[in-house]
Amino acid sequence: MIEYLPRSKNLSELYLTQFGVENCIPGHFFGPAVRDYFLLHYIMDGEGIFEVGGKRYHLGKGQGFLICPNVITYYQADTDKPWSYCWVGFHGSLAEWLLKQAGLTMASPIFIYERDDILHQYMQSMAEAKANPKAQEVRLTGLLYLMLSLIEESGPAAPPSERESQAEVYVEKVTDFIEMNYAQKITIEDIAHFIGLNRSYLGSLFKQRMNTSIQEYLVRYRINKACEMMRNAELSIGDISRSVGYSDPLLFSKVFKKLKGISPKHYRAEVHPQPQAADL
Repeated sequence: MIEYLPRSKNLSELYLTQFGVENCIPGHFFGPAVRDYFLLHYIMDGEGIFEVGGKRYHLGKGQGFLICPNVITYYQADTDKPWSYCWVGFHGSLAEWLLKQAGLTMASPIFIYERDDILHQYMQSMAEAKANPKAQEVRLTGLLYLMLSLIEESGPAAPPSERESQAEVYVEKVTDFIEMNYAQKITIEDIAHFIGLNRSYLGSLFKQRMNTSIQEYLVRYRINKACEMMRNAELSIGDISRSVGYSDPLLFSKVFKKLKGISPKHYRAEVHPQPQAADL
């Protein structure tokens, strides 16, 4: 069974091109050939070989292999125990990154998933999705995300890129956390708990890399966001204060003046003169 899909006009980050299931006859093969999309095969039973980049892999039940775009590959079912597999073809701007998160690249194309038969069940759900054409595209993409997440969970942890040290990874996690949660009443303890490091140790790493403390970075980020919001005349100073994590407008004004040298009200009047909403 194979299901071909039209090119997605909406889901450019990740979209399916085809999917299917096949019970191969002994010796069934494909290639050597290239594809212009990513193709994941998952072996449900039997055995076979997969060749890419001058390497041959002998694979069986619970294993799978990745075919990358524009790479010559060859695969063949065993003559005694031919494999049965399911597959998904997909592409999109996030496809390569998602595969790398799961530890899959052209140089490392094999994965193992032996926990259960959920990957196969997701394939069956894909086949059933055509019963509702209105939601098919979104449902299929959601199932693909779920499949990739299972492969990532069951595989080895993806190593940091060569340009990143572990300290850089931690610092990036701190800045990402602040950017996503600055509007909440977050503390340095919350950040350290999220990352899983001792607060003092994390603070030391951050200061070495960023030349400022986490608290100072958080405050400056909030105030800079507040400055951006000043352009919106519909927002009062109180609205802006609460939107950047300060429930007390007076405290917000005090911190703002300390960093910018003038009060929020005067900053708005001098830098972005415009009709203003009530301040509180």
